[in-house]
Amino acid sequence: MRGKIQIAKFGGRKYLIKVQYLILSLIVAVSAGRIPQVVEAASCPDVRIVFARGSGGEIGADQNYLAYKRAIETKLATTELKYEFIDLDYPAVGVGIDNLDVTLGAYFGAGEAYEFGDSVKSGVKKLDKLVNSTSCLGTKYVIGGYSQGAMVVSKSLPDLVANRIIYAATFGDPKIYLPEGKGLTPPACSGKNLSDYRMYVPDCHAYKGLLGAYMPYVPDALVGKVGTWCNKNDIFCSSHYNIKDHIAYVSDDLYEDAARVIYDKITRAFGIENRLTSPHDTAIVIDSSGSMASLLDKYKAEALRLAEETLKSGGRVALYDYRDLDDPYNPVEHCNFESCTREKIMQELEIITPDGGGDDEESLLSASFHVMQKLNWRRGATKSLVVLTDAGFLSPDRDGITYAEAVRLSKTIDPVNFYIITEPGNEELYQELAHDTGGMVVTEPGEFSLLTDYIIKRYDSLPRVEEDAADIQLPTLGIDEQIINNEGEIKVAFHTTGDKTVVILNDSILGTTDQTSFKLAGIDLASDNALLLVPVSGDLRGEATEIVFMRGTAPISVSSPAEAAIIKAPNTGKL
Repeated sequence: MRGKIQIAKFGGRKYLIKVQYLILSLIVAVSAGRIPQVVEAASCPDVRIVFARGSGGEIGADQNYLAYKRAIETKLATTELKYEFIDLDYPAVGVGIDNLDVTLGAYFGAGEAYEFGDSVKSGVKKLDKLVNSTSCLGTKYVIGGYSQGAMVVSKSLPDLVANRIIYAATFGDPKIYLPEGKGLTPPACSGKNLSDYRMYVPDCHAYKGLLGAYMPYVPDALVGKVGTWCNKNDIFCSSHYNIKDHIAYVSDDLYEDAARVIYDKITRAFGIENRLTSPHDTAIVIDSSGSMASLLDKYKAEALRLAEETLKSGGRVALYDYRDLDDPYNPVEHCNFESCTREKIMQELEIITPDGGGDDEESLLSASFHVMQKLNWRRGATKSLVVLTDAGFLSPDRDGITYAEAVRLSKTIDPVNFYIITEPGNEELYQELAHDTGGMVVTEPGEFSLLTDYIIKRYDSLPRVEEDAADIQLPTLGIDEQIINNEGEIKVAFHTTGDKTVVILNDSILGTTDQTSFKLAGIDLASDNALLLVPVSGDLRGEATEIVFMRGTAPISVSSPAEAAIIKAPNTGKL
């Protein structure tokens, strides 16, 4: 109605003149370049997916960028979204690793003093300019980075326009910060106080990165939009001293894992349906004791439906039944992930008949433990163990398997989520087991099919953390002396429980030493300098101890001891 009123008001010829004037004005404005947003809108994508390579990665050819792109692109291709991938054009200085102790410095600093820091700053500047650009204001961003590139991403976060970010993912970040990993027995080792951005960091002792930490790691404006992945023994972000895990993010499918999370975030941001499901590995374990006689047909029907839906979705199924160890009756394998077909499952379900039992509890813990150990679970698949029973369980079971052991194995595998279909009287008993393994309890027949639908629609990431109550004695280090002399040399003496120490200056790794004192020569005292000493013992590394020499620190005349090693800057890559 409002449009019609305006037309009537303008009146025939006057309205036509006004329209002609508007068209002429538009042509003039376009010619003068005064309305770029209207012109560029057609070429602006809905989402840009940006990646910052790690040290030494070749732009356009880096395996981490290509794996990240491939994993996300296969999912976005199922949508009608307009998207583009950007391999951030920044130096990413560094070379590959031949020998851990000798070339750590070269890996990050490329043999040049502070070039690594300059490279990170360059990447931050370019990422800020890209995301905060005033062009394509409707375009949203997903950003990711590996190793040095992860530092570019995490360092950039406070300055990025938050409402333009859908998600930011870091992989192997040398500046990671996970406060739940601090202490002799960190809260993370009990699954407590996990940071919401902790997506896959199996090491519950992971606390700060090898190069320190950005604190806070996530700005308030980006809470819920950031996730970090740190491979199990990655030297740069875990509490371990292992370079192999740092260069295994592609082979360990961590980009595929992250792509599921990222795709879910994208679909939510644009209000489209997420039809993604991860591969499913579903083990169906049926209680075949005598008390199941009146229930078994009903449970078999739902087991068949779950198996059919899982196979239809491209998943795998295994089928077992169990009773009680007193029968005696060990868990029977009817078919496993490699051999189960729809026809085989139908055939084997007919074979399962109720018998034995006699008491209230059956050997579920032993059966589930046996099944989880025996099956060949796929990495990255959604793993489910569906139990159909009318009875409770024993802990410890008659062969000694305890509740804690079964739950621990479930979590170690990935986890394996326990879904229990049982009678109403058992719901409270099984709630804890379902909760502790990330599963669910269903007691009403009408809910059985809903449970099948729920399992099929789930997609899982890798476990956020591997809980481990065992105390690990990480090496420690303390500073005994720090002196700057008139020649611009810094002398440091320290004590440590480690067998060697990684020496890092301004994010450039100089190398390792087994001595407890050294001098740094050639330091630019006109600038701020941050020295990190990281203790290492075997395959474990402790928290870095930082020494900061501020610009203009007054030198002190001192004669350094002859036994002190001399480390020269620029970085030599070794001591």
